[in-house]
Amino acid sequence: QVQLVESGGGLVQAGGSLRLSCEASARTFTSYAVGWFRQAPGKEREFVAAINWSGGITDYADSVKGRFTISRDNAKNTVYLRMNSLKPLDTAVYYCAASELDIATIDDAFGYWGQGTQVTVSS
Repeated sequence: QVQLVESGGGLVQAGGSLRLSCEASARTFTSYAVGWFRQAPGKEREFVAAINWSGGITDYADSVKGRFTISRDNAKNTVYLRMNSLKPLDTAVYYCAASELDIATIDDAFGYWGQGTQVTVSS
């Protein structure tokens, strides 16, 4: 079992930055790929970014490429999502999730999910 807890969300103005954290409980966390997803009001959950177990492979949605950076510190059982140049369209609840696959971008591949953290970007 892997328990995930997100933090770092909040209210920020357009053009600002936030760093989200996803802390995991399991000692075996280092063997999991981790993804970030988001869900805006009235919309389906969508993929944002993913990272493999070592941090050597990453993937991003086109909408966040060049603005968001995913990274991990396995010594701290934590994955981060650095979000720069935020836009009002980035407003959503952000979820982290863990997968036993090497890396994944679809939510069905992730078996463990956090509760989410709200990110609100004002114009």
